[in-house]
Amino acid sequence: MIIMELRSLKYFQAVYDKGSISAAAKTCFVSQPSITAAIQQLESLLSITLFIRHARGVLPTAAADKLYPLAKDIAENTHSIYHLFSDTPQPVSLRLGIMRSLGAKRMSLFIKQITEKIDNLELTLVDPEEPCDIRVVLAHTVTSQESFIPVWRDEYQLAVPVSWSMANQKRVSLSQLDALPFIHRAPCDALNKLKSAMVNESALFQHRANIRTIEYAWQLVSTGIGAALLPNWQEIKEAEGIQLLPIEGLHLVKHIGVAYNTNKANTPFVLAVNAICKEGDNA
Repeated sequence: MIIMELRSLKYFQAVYDKGSISAAAKTCFVSQPSITAAIQQLESLLSITLFIRHARGVLPTAAADKLYPLAKDIAENTHSIYHLFSDTPQPVSLRLGIMRSLGAKRMSLFIKQITEKIDNLELTLVDPEEPCDIRVVLAHTVTSQESFIPVWRDEYQLAVPVSWSMANQKRVSLSQLDALPFIHRAPCDALNKLKSAMVNESALFQHRANIRTIEYAWQLVSTGIGAALLPNWQEIKEAEGIQLLPIEGLHLVKHIGVAYNTNKANTPFVLAVNAICKEGDNA
């Protein structure tokens, strides 16, 4: 009676699918010698040759073609048996790309809503430029292969310390921004538009500090270090030491939402996001 390890059949299946030993090793998270040894074990037990090596990988033999569907069935049945007697529900993996300027409070609420909609969710947060299932991004960054669900609308205004006399105004003009000490945050396309508008008005943009996050920017404004261009988030409007003012003649708005590959419209996480958006305002 021939006894074959399930692991050897798994490695064989990976080599057959990938067409190379190295690719199979990466897929199975093992070393190439481990894959080679498993294939050699199967070939010795069955007295057959499974693959023919060539410069770019391996080619399956007729014997490998016969073994492959059987090995695949064994793997699927093993998977079914394991889950049949497992009390632990399988996690639903979700890679969520989050843009930097979403805001910690809003991001936390959004993630909480998703976890409440999807049972056994296993969530991994990544940058939106990395491979992911769904992305929280600006509307204008959505690709032609993606669909977009609008969720938030951010209006950017000038944030100034309440100790400044300017804080008592209802709005500010571009000329008043000339040589005003600014907390410069990059990247920010809204700030770039403001700087261009200031150039047209011959107003000098004066850097006081350079940072990357909105959260740091409003803390610096509240301590009186300088002004900053910030979104009208509720937590910023309620923050102590800050006054938000609209800028005359300048309407700076960002539309933020969820982008996903169009062919994944019926996946659990996309359906969950759709349901969250229909339930109300997430701002």
